[in-house]
Amino acid sequence: MMNDQLRLNINEFIKLNKQNHAPEYNVIYQDELNEYTRLLINYVGSENDNIPAFLLIPKGDGPFSAVLIHHQHNGERHLGKSEVCGLYGDPLQAFGAELVKKGFIVLAPDSICFEDRRKNKNGITPDEEGDFLQHYNEMCYRILKGSSLMKKVLEDADIGFNILKNHQKADKNHIGVLGHSYGGNTVLFQTAINEEIKFACSSGAACTYRNKIEFGTGIEMAEVIPGFIEKYDITDLVKCIAPRSILIVSATNDQYSKDAEYIELQSKSAFEELGVAENLEHKKYNGGHALTKERFDYIIDWIVNAVKRI
Repeated sequence: MMNDQLRLNINEFIKLNKQNHAPEYNVIYQDELNEYTRLLINYVGSENDNIPAFLLIPKGDGPFSAVLIHHQHNGERHLGKSEVCGLYGDPLQAFGAELVKKGFIVLAPDSICFEDRRKNKNGITPDEEGDFLQHYNEMCYRILKGSSLMKKVLEDADIGFNILKNHQKADKNHIGVLGHSYGGNTVLFQTAINEEIKFACSSGAACTYRNKIEFGTGIEMAEVIPGFIEKYDITDLVKCIAPRSILIVSATNDQYSKDAEYIELQSKSAFEELGVAENLEHKKYNGGHALTKERFDYIIDWIVNAVKRI
């Protein structure tokens, strides 16, 4: 298929080293809750660094469908996995705590430079100046070496996917990814390149580079991939996701999903050609970038139904 070559080209452009292994993870502590078990774990990242994550496991023997959840940014680098699991921050970011109650195994890792992957602080204590500087440096140092922060983010993300795929209670044929904003960016790139991902939801992130440049919208540091828009844009990522299911969530006043309709229009032929036009869904809401209860509930319901269609 044409998508296969496009996927290969994007993969080679970003210079990804495919992460085929699932490292052993260490359990730091374990909480037995009424409906599920929450484990704080850590495992080795793509640069031999440490990745802390929460692993949420429903009660029972399984096998369970599974979701890798990439947290948001929101200028709050002191929050990552803990917000996804409903421990701190915005309750409408707590997708993990909700999905595990629906019978999903959830892995919620800290992305590089967030929460416990900050060099200057651990836990959820903010250090706005130090947090920004570390993140900025992680981007700049990689660019100077001819690489990108996106390469690191995606390689770590695929290690997380492999941990889920190899978990004894997980159904490896029913694993998806979910994310809002910064997490939604990661979802689009990771799902485009990793064909094993069966379903995906990207909220508040469907906006082309060209649109961001035209309207002066900020570009997240991991998205700074030198030369990328000379050959590709977000529409190409969505094309690569066909024939798998993807939900794109946007809003009328959200600059970070400003041209989601254009992305849908430009990408839908890839799904139509494979006879799965219904697998590309775009849900547009009134409002801004922040999630609402309506959007949160729709995303949860969509994921529950997505695994039934596989």
